[in-house]
Amino acid sequence: MRTDEWSECLRLIAAEQDRAAFTRLFRHFAPLMKAFALSGSAFSASHADELVQEVMLKIWQKAAAFNPEKASASTWVYTIARNCRTDLYRRLHKFDTAVSAEDVGADSETEEAVVLLHSRRSSENLRGLMQQLPSDQRQILAKVFMEGKSHAEVADELDLPLGTVKSRVRLAMQKLRIQIER
Repeated sequence: MRTDEWSECLRLIAAEQDRAAFTRLFRHFAPLMKAFALSGSAFSASHADELVQEVMLKIWQKAAAFNPEKASASTWVYTIARNCRTDLYRRLHKFDTAVSAEDVGADSETEEAVVLLHSRRSSENLRGLMQQLPSDQRQILAKVFMEGKSHAEVADELDLPLGTVKSRVRLAMQKLRIQIER
């Protein structure tokens, strides 16, 4: 689907509480949100599922706040996901601050610094794990998750069949999950 169609789904959800539009949106974004939750963090699969549910509930509740003139539908969805991921991280680590004194400077002792540090460490870990992937899988993951492109857009850009793109994403995610769980 094109980005315009996701905007239309959000409009239908807001105006008519259209369940079919929400289902289309959910089927497209839920796997992406789960991958987003698992990337760059120490969340478990159950925490990632919790994040997906929280994000999708907020999308349902706040669809009327979406303004296609300010941002694309995917940007709006990812903004909600990022905020929910931060909230979930804070809830899960409210009393668990495994940060050494060397990690935090004297002027940055806020909770945001802890979140930033954890995110940076997790990102570095994920980059290292991604380097172990075959280059074709690494390239497709970067386009899908870093550039926010749909599988169809990546297939067109790389002149590959859509099924090949989806298979490479699935295989790469499985390999990353195995590495993360070790």
